[in-house]
Amino acid sequence: MPIFSELIEAGIVEIRISNPARRNALSLDMFEALAALWPRLAADPAVEVVVLRGGGDAFCSGADLSANLDRREGIDALVDQALLKTEFFPKPLIVAIQGACVAGGLELALASDIRIAADNAVIGLPEVRWGLLPSGGGAMKLVDQIGYAKAMDLLLTGRLIDGREAERIGLVTEVCPAAATRDRALERAHMIVANSPAAVAGAKRAAIARRASLYGALENEERALVRGVRATGDPERGKAAFAERRVPVFKRGVSTGPAAV
Repeated sequence: MPIFSELIEAGIVEIRISNPARRNALSLDMFEALAALWPRLAADPAVEVVVLRGGGDAFCSGADLSANLDRREGIDALVDQALLKTEFFPKPLIVAIQGACVAGGLELALASDIRIAADNAVIGLPEVRWGLLPSGGGAMKLVDQIGYAKAMDLLLTGRLIDGREAERIGLVTEVCPAAATRDRALERAHMIVANSPAAVAGAKRAAIARRASLYGALENEERALVRGVRATGDPERGKAAFAERRVPVFKRGVSTGPAAV
């Protein structure tokens, strides 16, 4: 199973995403494993904090585009659950980011509370470059967390940034050398488990109560936008170009929905 979960110390669970041949891209089995894992960890009283990282030299490069996951029945709901799009996860979640943290990988990181990134990490939401829309909550969470202007620069251009720029715009908590990301994440985990579990849980719930309700309210609207983009055929054009390592050619002047919001 390419999603590994282990209680490594009292109160601390570490999750490792492992698909190194594809920079830890998420397959259908991996999405299903993550979707099933979060509720189990949330309900386990032995778990006080979760540290999430990637195996090898990457965090996660998003969904495996070669798997054509968007054609599968129920995939949107599965992605929502796996990436914690709108579900409230009650335990503190820390991510250690090195290498690629893009597309669905960044959307998963956006569900975390503390982000430790390598200074040379590669971070962003490049979906528009391939005719796709960030559908795991990336658009709404990015704007909410770092502000409209900075978020739109990343969302509309699809450009990638390094860990230092991510820290500068408030996208990650701290940057450090790549080899130190896990240790720094564990340092934060140790500080958390030394505190009152009840107070920690209350602090997290109080901090994101408004966000959780906002994300839930926007979920259906985002799904409608995703369907509109798919109907243009651009996702198929983008995936074909990605597989063939070429620049995609998209149709111009195509509407994906009403002009007014």
